Amino acid sequence: MDSQLQLQRNVNINVIVTPRWKEEAQQQLQGQLNGIDGQLQQLDMQLQQVMTDVQRQSVQPPGPETVQQMENIKLQFNQRKSELLEQKNQTLQQLQQVQTLELEQEVNQGQIISNFVLSKGDNLIEKMQVEVILRDGIVEDIRGSV
Repeated sequence: MDSQLQLQRNVNINVIVTPRWKEEAQQQLQGQLNGIDGQLQQLDMQLQQVMTDVQRQSVQPPGPETVQQMENIKLQFNQRKSELLEQKNQTLQQLQQVQTLELEQEVNQGQIISNFVLSKGDNLIEKMQVEVILRDGIVEDIRGSV
């Protein structure tokens, strides 16, 4: 009786850098940057609105509780702003990396999960090491033991 197991593995997806891929990657990253910039602007406007509302609702001059409340609000907004600026910095670094990639170079684009059958006598390590190579979205090669 032949023993078999149905298993799952992570398959690396590598892409070959082409002018089209570089262009699409740069556009995607630029879109992310524009989105982050929009969030930063929105955050600044929200902060101004919240501060104006707090001042409007408090006695003049503002008491210590109001001043503390405003400081806490600023702190929360600044924390969110720092997170967004960190995202922006990482995205800018990714954009710079994409721009320096050479054509025909292979880069990892992520992973997908694949099912496979493992039989007695199979080399598990070989079966686990599978890569799909894409060129402009088209499978150019499948490396490893399918």
